[in-house]
Amino acid sequence: MEKKRTLYNLYYEWWKNIDKFLFSLIILLFSIGLFFSLVSTSLIVSDKLDTNDYSFFFKHLVFIALGIVIIFAFSVIDKEKLLKFSFIIFLFSLIFLFLVPFIGIEVKGSKRWLDLYLFPRFQPIELVKPFLIIFISSILSSQKNNNIFAKYSFSFLITILIALLLAIQPDIGQTLLVFFSWLILIFTSGISIMFFLILLIFLVILFTYLVLFVDRFEYIKNRIFSFLDSDTGTHNFQSDKAIESITSGSFFGKGIGEGTLKNRVPEAHTDYIISVISEEFGVIAIILILLLFLIFIYSVFKRVYFENEEKVKLILVGCISLILMQAMIHIGVNIRLFPTTGITLPFISYGGSSIISISILSGIILNLTKRKIN
Repeated sequence: MEKKRTLYNLYYEWWKNIDKFLFSLIILLFSIGLFFSLVSTSLIVSDKLDTNDYSFFFKHLVFIALGIVIIFAFSVIDKEKLLKFSFIIFLFSLIFLFLVPFIGIEVKGSKRWLDLYLFPRFQPIELVKPFLIIFISSILSSQKNNNIFAKYSFSFLITILIALLLAIQPDIGQTLLVFFSWLILIFTSGISIMFFLILLIFLVILFTYLVLFVDRFEYIKNRIFSFLDSDTGTHNFQSDKAIESITSGSFFGKGIGEGTLKNRVPEAHTDYIISVISEEFGVIAIILILLLFLIFIYSVFKRVYFENEEKVKLILVGCISLILMQAMIHIGVNIRLFPTTGITLPFISYGGSSIISISILSGIILNLTKRKIN
């Protein structure tokens, strides 16, 4: 009885102090992803194969249920404990990332996943990203070391280490996300604009040199050139089919199950989910989803404005910026602004690693936006 009372009190305190509006948006976005997983994949696969196989839907449902547990776990614990445990999890996630080149699973020429039995295709970088935000934010806001150059240098070394591990896989999309996250955090921390611009120019020159003249990064050059040349490349085929689907769906879509993209493009339910939705439900559905993302992002930034603690500000900006950048890259690929990257749409795309990552980010955001108890 005492245990039940304790659990009830824990839940009651959590519910009383949580930002219910942000929590509702998170659950709504997850529900939308689950809905599209059912009507745009599982139902159609079942009809075509004349089976009762709803594997996509049930797997997605299980991962979302796990995600909600993760959100609760990360948002209910004390803030100081969250930050302390985050460093430990960050170290373990780095170990997983180090193991990928040696024991990782290779799929279509890329080795990005580990077989963890319970998670047969787990992508370690999805676990690294949320805790990298906390780690870099803690470095930049540390009061123990006032040498700002040392802080920037150390955070850059950690970032470049992770970027190199991703380049080995290879995974250009996640590499860019990691670098963009670091740039946003150092910009938010108050770096000199002139120094920031010089650093940005240096990174662009370095990236260009690596792509054009280092054999190890030739895959990036091939993908970029393939993207620029509309007459060649399998990635162009995927992007072309995606934008055709968006166009053919028009404003209100073809209707549930009438889309063809999911049958023509591999992994459409992950990398091209926006195009799948647009084809069947129209551009109006995409506008509504984008509106929800904008409301969510605005609500978090509004909380950042009233936050006084520097570390909390940086973590919140880093988390919400990571979600924003990932959504922008996903949509950009779908409308052929960017080459194919394999980046999922947060909350919406199918994929266990992606759902776990966005759940951790959501839990951290809810934890740091809780009502403060005096």
